[in-house]
Amino acid sequence: MQHTIINIGRQFGSGGRRIAEALGIRLGIPFYDNELIVEAAQKSGFSKELFEQRDEHKSVFTLTNFLSTLNNYSGSENYLNDNRLFKIQSDVILELAQQGPAIFVGRASDYVLREMECLDVFITAPLEVRKKDVAEREGISLEEAEALIARRDKDRESYYNYLTFGQWGVASNYDLCIDSSILGIEGTADFIIDFGRKCGLVK
Repeated sequence: MQHTIINIGRQFGSGGRRIAEALGIRLGIPFYDNELIVEAAQKSGFSKELFEQRDEHKSVFTLTNFLSTLNNYSGSENYLNDNRLFKIQSDVILELAQQGPAIFVGRASDYVLREMECLDVFITAPLEVRKKDVAEREGISLEEAEALIARRDKDRESYYNYLTFGQWGVASNYDLCIDSSILGIEGTADFIIDFGRKCGLVK
């Protein structure tokens, strides 16, 4: 029997994790964000800290990276290339999705689970709204928040596009794109559930 799988892509500061958490509470199913790092680290033998440093971040190509790839230090704590990181996380996502209903935040889960029946959602919000949210959450200025948003969104876009050959945040890649500032966190979660049930992707 097909179960509910929701993939949440999000702009930084748009409330994607909080919306995923609200969805999980309403639907009574687990949501995975940073938890995936722990799962992947445990299954791979690499440290949690190594995954955190590289999470949704495409490393810059260097000669050292290239030589490391040729030498294939696959079991070394000092080496974990983008493709290997993505494969480890993808295996964790796929295993969890096969076990039961789940909500996944980021990490190209919509691509990883493209062969399964899922509801793919992208959360956005105006820059001014996101700047205020990030500034308050991180305790930084609006200018610093804007720079952080630009950097984190660029990281996510580069990571997604490089590993999936797709386009992060492009509306045609998702079942639903929604501005979280209109309905708020709780209202956006309610809307996603209603939409998912109407199209038969949320049980």
